[in-house]
Amino acid sequence: MHGVESAAIKDQVLVRLRRVEGQVRGLQKMVDEERDCREILQQLQATLAALQNAGDLFVRAYAKDCLLHTETTDPRNREQAIDTLLDLMIKARS
Repeated sequence: MHGVESAAIKDQVLVRLRRVEGQVRGLQKMVDEERDCREILQQLQATLAALQNAGDLFVRAYAKDCLLHTETTDPRNREQAIDTLLDLMIKARS
């Protein structure tokens, strides 16, 4: 990613990942303390959603950056970059 916008996206992604890291630590503590299964499952779902949101933000920024800079690359590289992006998006959803 390039430029000022990418720095802002990077910061946003890092904030979200740190929040997920805290949620995972909280989950570890909940399991260690043998908390109620429903509470643990609820927190697991919240953690997965937060991680997915961080991934979505990053993929959106990557796609935007990739597509905005396609004029400067060889068409074969551009096609490969788009294929790679689509493959990543599909894998993320499966």
